[in-house]
Parts: sequence; structure tokens; C-alpha cells
Amino acid sequence: MNASASAAIAAELATASAVTICCHVRPDADTIGSGLALGLALDRRGVDVEVSYPGAEQLPASLGGLPGSKLLCSPNQVIGHPVVVSVDAANLERLDSLGAVFSAADTSITIDHHASNPGFGDLDLIDPAADCTSVLVLDVLDELGVELDADIATCIYAGLTTDTGSFRWARPQSFRIAARLLETGVDARKWSRILFDSHPFEWFAMMSDVLASAKLVPSACNGEGLVYAIVDQRALAGMSWEESESVVDTIRTARDAEVAAVFKESAPGVWTVSLRSKDVVDLVPIARAHGGGGHRQASGYSDTGTADEVVARLLESL
Repeated sequence: MNASASAAIAAELATASAVTICCHVRPDADTIGSGLALGLALDRRGVDVEVSYPGAEQLPASLGGLPGSKLLCSPNQVIGHPVVVSVDAANLERLDSLGAVFSAADTSITIDHHASNPGFGDLDLIDPAADCTSVLVLDVLDELGVELDADIATCIYAGLTTDTGSFRWARPQSFRIAARLLETGVDARKWSRILFDSHPFEWFAMMSDVLASAKLVPSACNGEGLVYAIVDQRALAGMSWEESESVVDTIRTARDAEVAAVFKESAPGVWTVSLRSKDVVDLVPIARAHGGGGHRQASGYSDTGTADEVVARLLESL
């Protein structure tokens, strides 16, 4: 099924003269890596390409050096070409203001790996068995007959290594793909440092405060346990949004809890909640109950209210 979907999308892109690629709000390495990999490949075929993501946040510093960043434009500069591709967005809402661009396209294409994705394009390539959206973009590029070079491979590698937690929960196929990418000349050591091991000094103070306030709820999730932490606007003062993304990877290491949750305040009373589980708990139903979605072991949703209110609503649902 996925092979035929990849082929159908490749056939559409092969005849396109102009393509808009939409990444999701608060972009991570998988959505930007997917967008730039596809954008670079199409650009080299002579296609007029624009890649964008919605929202006022600046592109995370760790992603600013990815090849193909010249293709990025702000949402208010987006033309909206006849063919529009969404990459790594689990639903139309994740495209925020670019959702209108996607819906207005003559042909809309969705490429994604989230299990909660209902399929919202004219052509959909959705595979929850894939470790990241970037490898699905690679499938499309292979169908297009694109020669994989170090620049395109670097963008795909960024999505693959981050969405697998530096390959800690990667499927066997992802290691085979990684080997193929590295053989093109991807500098894995450099990108591992940039994507995982680079923070401003102020990050240490933020992590110290957040970790000191972490709470353990052993009875949650039918006794499997929950650990959670709150990253409010005060904690993030002077830092970019991306610096809060690493918190959940630290919180989840608590051996006493199956599920980890991090509440991140993007504006006063406006929260994004990141959920992670180790093995037993399927997070998709939990996230969906709060209007979100994602994967079995990595999901999220948005909420509003005080910190106590958003925490209480999650605890009541577990």
C-alpha cells in the first residue's frame, strides 16, 4: 500500500512545475528535514519550490544550518502553488495558518507517520510503522529517481535521528537507512552534537528549576506511574521554544514511571503537553481525549488555563 502511495505521489510531483511544502507549527527536525529534503530534490529538477512553517517562532538554531534553508520563507510570503505537500503534520490543524494554503491547492498531498493522522490530502502517504516522516519522503524520492547526495541525506538524517531518540528506539529498517545516508557523506558526529548536545548556558538553570519541581504520581495509569514537570514562561525567559523540547527526554528516564508528561507554556495560560511512555501505555487515546494525537509512545496535545488546571485535567483522564 505504501509503495503504491509513494508511486502516486512521485507521479504527481514529477509533472509539477511549482510546489509548496508545508511543515507543522513549532517545527522540529523531522518536519523541517522532510520539507527541505523534498524541496532540494524538486529544486534540482527545476521545480519552483517554497518551504514554510506557520507561527511566529524562529527556526530552532539547531536546524538553521540544514542544507536547503534558502528554500524557507515566512508564512506571509507563501505564494501557494497548485501542488501543496504537508510533511509530518498529524492533522490539518497542525499546519495552523498554512492549512488554508493546503486546502486551496489543486492537488494536496500528505506525507506523515503519525498513527492518529486521519488522512486529509487528495493523496496520502501515512505509515505509522515508519520511524519518522523523513524516511517516507525518501521513499518518494526513490520513486522519483532522485540521486541521493549528502545535502538531501543530511536533511533526512536529521529527522531520522531525532525521531528515534538518536536510534534508541529505532526499528531495524532505520539502521539500514541510516547506513545508506551516511554513505553519501553525512557528518553524523557533527549533527549529533548540533541536534542533541548543544544548549545555551541559561538552559542549565532552567533544567535545574524544572527538575527540582518534577512530581511523581505512582497511582496514575493503573499503577504504572506518571512523572511530570512544568516549564512555564518564567522558566523559558530569554530562551527559544526549542530549549523546552529536551525536558521530556530527561523526565522520561525516571524508572518509577511508565509515562512522562511535560507541560510547556508558550503564552500566558497557553500550554503544549508532551507525553512519552516506555512500553505498556498507548498514549494515542490519551492525547486524542484532549484534542491531540501522535504515536503510541510519543504523543501530545494543547490546553489552556493555569498550570494547576492543565495538570489536573491530565491526571483526571489517566
